This record gives sequence, structure tokens and C-alpha cells, in this order.
Amino acid sequence: MKLLTVIEVEYVAHRLAKELLKYDEPIPDFGTRFPNILESCLMTPFQGFGGHRLYKGLLAKAAILFYLMVKNHPFQNGNKRIAMTALFYFLHKNKKWLKVDNRELYNFARWVAESNPKLKEETVKATEKFIKSYMVNLG
Repeated sequence: MKLLTVIEVEYVAHRLAKELLKYDEPIPDFGTRFPNILESCLMTPFQGFGGHRLYKGLLAKAAILFYLMVKNHPFQNGNKRIAMTALFYFLHKNKKWLKVDNRELYNFARWVAESNPKLKEETVKATEKFIKSYMVNLG
């Protein structure tokens, strides 16, 4: 399974910012991100303990990645947009994609952002279910 790197997320954020400049919806410069939070979001899905993976399989990894990118706010602005784009990039690297309506995806990202942190496990499971219901194989 292929993971995302900070450099790839920087590229994703840069491309997203470039696209959104047309719509006057700023994404801050990548260099203004909060130190180490992005790195933690990217590495957590691949953590293990005692020889066991904490997040097994692509769905679990994608769900926790998305959740953390939304909830941990690695950027000053645009966290939901960057999280959605990073999720698509992560899935694409692993030969998957989401066939989902833009509005539905945005509403789901907002729901995750507004979710109670005390219900993290339940929200991550719901995220996993959401991704599973729209995920398709590539090529």
C-alpha cells in the first residue's frame, strides 16, 4: 500500500490553491502550515503497536487520514478542501477512486469537521463506510 508524503500534499495544496485563485477562495501558502501536524496526519494511518497495524486495510487508512486532515487543522485555512483532495490522491496512488457527487462529498467533510471529538471512533467508522460506498477500482 502506498502512503502520501509531505511533498505530495504540498503539490496537492499548491494545485488546489492555483485552481481556487480563480474563485477568490484562498488557500494559505504551504509554508504557513502548523509544524508537525501534517506529518502526524500522514503517518498515523500506518502506525502499529506490538507488531499489529492500528489501521488495517486501505479503507481504514483512508478514513483515519481524512478524519485527521479535517480535524487536526494542519493548515490555517482550506483543511476540508485539502483533506478531500489528499484523500483522492491517496486513493489514486492505490488504484482506487471515489465516484461521489461534489456536494455530497463537501457535506460529508463538513459533517466530519463539525463532529464531536469525543466520538472520534464512531466518526472514523462512518468515514470508512462513506468511502466504501463510493469507492471504485481504477483500471
